[in-house]
Amino acid sequence: MNSKAMYNLSYGLFVLSARQDGKDNGCIINTAGQVTTEPNQITIAVNKLNLTHDMVAATKKFTVSILSEQADFSLFKRFGFQSGRDADKFLMFDGKKRVANETLAVTQGTNGYISAFVTQQIDVGTHTIFLASVTDMDVWGGAPSATYAYYQSHIKPKPQPVSKEQGKTIWRCKVCGYEYVGEELPKDFICPICKHPASDFEKVSG
Repeated sequence: MNSKAMYNLSYGLFVLSARQDGKDNGCIINTAGQVTTEPNQITIAVNKLNLTHDMVAATKKFTVSILSEQADFSLFKRFGFQSGRDADKFLMFDGKKRVANETLAVTQGTNGYISAFVTQQIDVGTHTIFLASVTDMDVWGGAPSATYAYYQSHIKPKPQPVSKEQGKTIWRCKVCGYEYVGEELPKDFICPICKHPASDFEKVSG
């Protein structure tokens, strides 16, 4: 079985944002889609390790900002490579707009947003799938939506030369470039930078 076939699925990229007890937070997700038009419903899948996951579960409200091909890597670092438990991701960030459900939509590097109210959630192991009714949405700019493949080819920095660790085996995260040094990568390993699982690592030396 060739697991790389999963990369041929077409994924979008989004900033999922929520607000709870006066705190705003957001994270990068790659699974959001419309499931019905009447009523207008969408689903999102969110990793349980993300603070935004817990905020959405508690408040039932969220906004998905649709990343465009004008997004740069700094946007992914801000919302994808740090934890909202340690940093205020919206601090000193001008590309935002407060929308009707009181969450923040990201206006920088995006082409629109969709706000929704959660009506059902399904536990699928590492992630939760949230089914939600659309409450608000808007479009701005004409830039095409960024796909995961576009991110890999045009936004994500190219890999740097492999670190030189004499006699060591190195595993590199294919998402953010973090390197794990060790003979074997634990099957349950989670990247400390981008929170992706061991399946997103590749052996690059050793």
